[in-house]
Amino acid sequence: MIAAIIQARMGSTRLPGKVLKKIEDKTVLEHIYDRVKASENIDRIIIATTTNPEDDKIEDLCKEHCFSCFRGDQDNVLKRYYETAKKFRVDTIVRITADDPLKEPRVIDKAILKLLSGNYSYVSNTIKPTYPEGIDVEVFTFESLEKAFNQAKLQSEKEHVTPYIWKHPELFNIYNIENDRDLSSLRWTLDSEDDLIFIKEIYRYLYKKDTIFHIEEVLKLLKEKPSLIEINQNHIRNEGYLKSVNEENKIGKK
Repeated sequence: MIAAIIQARMGSTRLPGKVLKKIEDKTVLEHIYDRVKASENIDRIIIATTTNPEDDKIEDLCKEHCFSCFRGDQDNVLKRYYETAKKFRVDTIVRITADDPLKEPRVIDKAILKLLSGNYSYVSNTIKPTYPEGIDVEVFTFESLEKAFNQAKLQSEKEHVTPYIWKHPELFNIYNIENDRDLSSLRWTLDSEDDLIFIKEIYRYLYKKDTIFHIEEVLKLLKEKPSLIEINQNHIRNEGYLKSVNEENKIGKK
């Protein structure tokens, strides 16, 4: 079974409760679910949240909309993924984070098909990023996830799920999907108030109920209204992971 596992929690340093923020008529998490559901190759979507009481709200939303939900470790997200995949007997995992409400189903499908068509254990578009931040996708086998779960030692590897895999190409057969042009400077993720303003603007112009707009339409809009790009450009790509690594380096020097 191919399943998208969407990691979601209410806690966030820069934008608490962001997964349940409203954009147009739905929450961020609902929009992400709808966009992932538009993939032609995913059999099931599972929301993986934490056992923290503040995440009861996420479970309540899942019950309201009949979304599959699993609750696990708050900080060891790798463990949460492993336990989710094991419980639901997932063979191929599509990792989705609940802070990317512009996820592109066509890119998700491209990654899934690449994994299935070759002898790959991990396929992503993040090792050498060429897509906007927020269009990230990672697809990997259960065997790869299990190996990472059993062997990862660093907290950054446990918090961010896949670093152990992509840092060890000698252990895993890895493939990176590249876009036909480099759009990696664009920021389409949700991690701060200015990100939320940007994404609300995109949805205001492009969103129609029961319809999925695609990356090409967003690019066209940004070409017509370039001022939108400036709303949230004052950020470094992959801030969360870099912060985790820096903290580990500080501890290592003590």
